[in-house]
Amino acid sequence: MDDVAPDRRLLDQLARLGTHPWSGTVWRCTFADNPPGKANVRGARWNPPGLEALYASLERATAIAESDHLIGAQPLRPRARRTVHQLQIELRALIKLTDRSLLAALGVDEAALSADDFRACQAVGGAAAFLHLDGLLVPSARNPGENVVIFFTGGTEPPEVHTLGSEVLDAGPRGR
Repeated sequence: MDDVAPDRRLLDQLARLGTHPWSGTVWRCTFADNPPGKANVRGARWNPPGLEALYASLERATAIAESDHLIGAQPLRPRARRTVHQLQIELRALIKLTDRSLLAALGVDEAALSADDFRACQAVGGAAAFLHLDGLLVPSARNPGENVVIFFTGGTEPPEVHTLGSEVLDAGPRGR
């Protein structure tokens, strides 16, 4: 991630929300032989390119819905094995952004939450990482559930992520 500071107003808004530790069981889908703890650095909905982030869901069904969407967006149906993992995570500093009106105040309205243009969400994620937060709890754009976005921002210790179990699924979206 580049070293440009995020918008000061956004930083102030996030800082006022306060953080809290969070630990729990989450779900994450991976493809092929990618390990469940491998962070995304290319950029996605909540992390600008260069910012390491791991995406997981509070519900198994939400993790599968998120990966179903990823599969459906491919020009050719992937043949790689899909695995759903149950993970235990421990975060020291998380901000809960599941209230839609709070997200809108941060510049992420309903349209931005589900858009293929990630800039509004990435601005929030980039600001959170700039503040050295471990993660965000956010609504899923694909299912009524919630996602945890875990940032590896180079703080004193990275967030803890432990695999509890894994189950191989088919490569295609469920029900198709």
